[in-house]
Order: sequence, then C-alpha cells, then structure tokens
Amino acid sequence: MATVPKVPLGSQGFHVSAQGLGCMGMSAFYGPPKPDEEMIALIHKAVQHGITLLDTSDVYGPHTNELLVGKAIKGIREKVQLCTKFAFVIEEGKMGVKGDPEHVRAACEGSLKRLDVDCIDLYYQHRVDNKVPIEITVGEMKKLVEEGKVKYIGLSEASAADIRRAHAIHPITAVQIEYSLWARDVEEDIIPTCQELGIGIIAYSPLGRGFFSGKNITEFTEGDFRKNHPRFTSENFQQNKKFYEKLVKLGQEKNCTPGQLALAWVQHKGAVAIPGTTKLKNLEENIGSLNIKLTPEEIKALEDAVPVQEVKGERYADMSKTWRFNSSPPLDSWTGSKQ
Repeated sequence: MATVPKVPLGSQGFHVSAQGLGCMGMSAFYGPPKPDEEMIALIHKAVQHGITLLDTSDVYGPHTNELLVGKAIKGIREKVQLCTKFAFVIEEGKMGVKGDPEHVRAACEGSLKRLDVDCIDLYYQHRVDNKVPIEITVGEMKKLVEEGKVKYIGLSEASAADIRRAHAIHPITAVQIEYSLWARDVEEDIIPTCQELGIGIIAYSPLGRGFFSGKNITEFTEGDFRKNHPRFTSENFQQNKKFYEKLVKLGQEKNCTPGQLALAWVQHKGAVAIPGTTKLKNLEENIGSLNIKLTPEEIKALEDAVPVQEVKGERYADMSKTWRFNSSPPLDSWTGSKQ
C-alpha cells in the first residue's frame, strides 16, 4: 500500500501528509449525509494510506461532521492531525460570521467536545468577521494555544492584509483558500504573502468541487449546493466543460485521469490539497496524483488549458464572505464584544 509522504506545513514545525482529506461532503452540502459506518471505514482507509490531515468544521452539518470525525479517530488519535474551524453561525435561518472572543472560546469548547479530544491540532477562523478586528479574534485563539487546547492557528478566506495583521499577533501556520486550475486569483497577493511569512497553503476544492474529476450537473442530488453553483448552471457549464475536455486529453498523454492532473498541479504549486470524497475508488485515485511528476512545460500546458479569464461564473453564488469582498475592521474601531 502506497504511503503518503509528510511535508512541513508552514514554518512552525507542523508536519502533515502531503495530501489531506476534506470530510465536509460526508455530512453536508453535497447531498444527503452518508452512512457513518461507511465514512468511518473510508477515513480509516485514508489513514492506512498515510493521510494524517483530516479537515472538518463546526458548520458542517452543523456539528454532525465533527461528531463523525470524532467517532472515526477513536483509537487512532495519535495517527491523525485534526483541523477544524469556527466563525459561521446560523441565526434566524441566515448564515452569519462571529469572531468575538466569547464565540471563539465557546466554539472551541464545542468542537473539543464533539471531536472528543483534548486538543485541536490546527484551528481555523473559517471566515473573517467584518465587525471584529482580526487582532481581537486571533488574540483569543492565541490564549487557546497557551492553554493547550489548540496547537496551531489558521485562517480561511482571509485577505493578504488580514493575514499580515493576524500573523503579527500570533504566528499563523496555515491559510486555507480555494485553489485550483479555475481558482487562481490567490496567486496575485495571498500566496506570495504566505510564502513571505512562512505560512502553509491548504487548498480546498482543488478539484473545482468535482468539476475536474468529471462531475456533471445532471448527477447532483437534492440538497447538493452545486445545483445552484454559478459555474455549474446549465449555460455556464456548457462553456466550462471544454476545459475539462482539454484535461481529459492531457491526462491521456500522461496516462492519468483529469482529476489526478488537476490535483498534481495544485500539489506542484506547493499547496497541501484536501480533496473530499465519499468513495474509496476516488480516495485512491486522489492519492495516486502524488506520484505524477509535472515539468514546467506541462504545468504551463495545464494553465493554458484552463484560462481563468474565460471561466464562466463566480466561485460562489454569494461572494460577500470571501477574501475579495470581506475584511476585518481596524483595531481602533473595537469597543467591546457586545455585537
């Protein structure tokens, strides 16, 4: 059985598997939740292959994905690195973001309980709260590290400016961003900032939410948020599928699948990809991408095959909570934690 190698994530001494496992789709957003027994078996198989990095969040379910991951790691806690996130809250049927100290602490305690562990290896702020200075949020996260409840701190969908402000309060180990052949705007500012500061990159949706592994709009089940995703709507998809078809041809030349090529590209860029799957076949295919070597010419050919300026549709229906349109207020605006 092939073993996934370890790589450093950031410059804080944290070493993780070169590819992680995104667990969200097992419980939420991609259709009905999958049976616990099957997903626990899949997580165990991933760990047997050498995948140590398991990614979840308190909003997945909400809460049910953390409970699932907690069950799955019983007896193998020392073999995995748990990454979870906080900040999203559902109030009165609407999704909001909270980064005040009280919420940071309460969310962490909730995650520890659901995961049934004493410490979270990597704890992310899932989205920046535009009402709370990031220094305040990360200041509370720093306390959690000092108390031994969290080992390392991360951010997700944060702008370069917010990353710098956060890193000045406590070293940021990793930034999780959407990064794939059709989501490359992070190369402008975010990735260079992280490289400068010694922060690791975790790439979520490295397969374009399944697009580069051949997911078709006709395959989405009820409850799968991709049914309304801008890039998968009928008209946009008809335009976008030509990029997938180009990857199929390039994959045939390399004797691999288009999905493996897409993952190999992300991994050659120095990011740790966390593709999600609920099927053993896909898990093994994803891991196989680590064996694919790409020359600089092949990397350019892949990028030319998916010219990002020609991709139709935004990467979210609502872009307001992404790094491009959401930022932390200045520290001197903070008047207390009552929101």
